[in-house]
Amino acid sequence: MKKITGLGIIVLLLAASCGSSKPAKPGGQEAAIDAAHYARNSLDWAGLYTGMIPAADAPGIAVEFALHENGTYQVVYRFADKDSEAFTFSGNFTWDDAGRVIVLDSEEIPPYYAVGENALTQLDMAGNWITGDLAENYVLKKSL
Repeated sequence: MKKITGLGIIVLLLAASCGSSKPAKPGGQEAAIDAAHYARNSLDWAGLYTGMIPAADAPGIAVEFALHENGTYQVVYRFADKDSEAFTFSGNFTWDDAGRVIVLDSEEIPPYYAVGENALTQLDMAGNWITGDLAENYVLKKSL
């Protein structure tokens, strides 16, 4: 019976430590999470973001994504190896409740983008992070 009780206590202690919501600092101290600072109010997010996202029938799609402080955006897509015209989309965006993701008012292009330090990451059509081998190709870097 003592073995079962000891094992039960260890399991409970492990479960309690895994449920901590604060990231650990070196040295075992816990880092406090500051809920008052998030992308919308802490980062210089307005500007031009550029990158090359994957395409099914081309080596990629060059993207220029401008975010403006007045809540508007403009996105320009160009296929990398084709002599085609640029596709331009513009409109308004809103922030999610956490102030970390913008939501475009468009149904023609992916609407969810996570705002990070000098980066804008395209999320999937449901607002989830894209995973897999090509995930890092959906990150646009801030150029201005």
